[in-house]
Amino acid sequence: MSQKNCLRIAIFFLIVFGFSLPIFSAEDNGPFTVGTITAEAGEIKSGYLHVPKKSDPGCEIPVTIINGSKKGKVLALVAGVHGYEYPPILALYRLKQKIDPTSLSGTLILTYIANPPGFQKRIVYYNPYDWKNLNRVFPGDPNGTSALRIAHVLVEEIVKKCDCLIDLHCGDGNEALIPYSYWMQSGDPEIDETTRDMVLAFGLKYIIIDPSRTKDITDSKYLGNTAILHGKPAITTESGYLGKTDEISIKRNIDGIFSVMRLFEMVNGQPSPVEEPIWIDKYEVVYSDVDGLFYPLTEMGYYVEEGEKIGYVMDYLGETRRVFRAPFTGILLYLIHTPPTSKGEPLFEVGRIKK
Repeated sequence: MSQKNCLRIAIFFLIVFGFSLPIFSAEDNGPFTVGTITAEAGEIKSGYLHVPKKSDPGCEIPVTIINGSKKGKVLALVAGVHGYEYPPILALYRLKQKIDPTSLSGTLILTYIANPPGFQKRIVYYNPYDWKNLNRVFPGDPNGTSALRIAHVLVEEIVKKCDCLIDLHCGDGNEALIPYSYWMQSGDPEIDETTRDMVLAFGLKYIIIDPSRTKDITDSKYLGNTAILHGKPAITTESGYLGKTDEISIKRNIDGIFSVMRLFEMVNGQPSPVEEPIWIDKYEVVYSDVDGLFYPLTEMGYYVEEGEKIGYVMDYLGETRRVFRAPFTGILLYLIHTPPTSKGEPLFEVGRIKK
């Protein structure tokens, strides 16, 4: 049938029956797919990203797509890279209930638990099948061990399909941690301006200025850094401590996400940036070089002087093996607050306040 005849038939039905032809705007959104999950415009769809079994078990990563009716940014929200970090995970589940896709511009990708093996086994830092830290092995390897395969799937299905990303963390089950975030500097002025706006909009008072992340895309190590090296603005946030599920930490994550969404005009309203940010221009994590029991001598958020005693490690017979001191004057961003410590694992982090 010719185009002219189709037009005549359409006009006939319009006149005789009062039918109206659908009108599509250039602002209307289209379908969005992650893995095997597809959400049409104005829909919420959930499912799993499959990580296949190899030499060790596979897993299923739970994901929700909230696909707005109108076009806009694709914002990826990733929690649970460390499985014992609960407030960001719970925040994303609650966020799902708060978003109306028909009034959303753009698309949200909610990755609730990026490290299911660690979450299921209640393990700090690591994946129990290969004892690797997921946030040190990006971009991963489809033929590698469990953590490497998970990282590969997250890169292919989340990082490469978003426009920007928030990597949501908090104090692991052993970490007493104050809320803070990382502004990772890429050297690309446009990306750095966007990430600065994002980190301010998220609203955490303490912000680490971090130019130190590797620029090698084949060994990007961290999820947020991986996104940046793919040209996707990303920030890393920390809100929560000691594996708790406290309401304040959960709400802080939700509020921060909504503020970033307002920054990108995905929902109505203005962002709520932190009013008086405290910038940290140097930070250092101090690691234990012995096994034993760690006894902290101060608290998270305290200001410490260079050389001040932060804690000590006793061996399993009760003898003091090592005393650990602040490497420079600054604020204690976190410190280990449970006794077990192992050689090579962190004890505390100090941040220097930018003058």
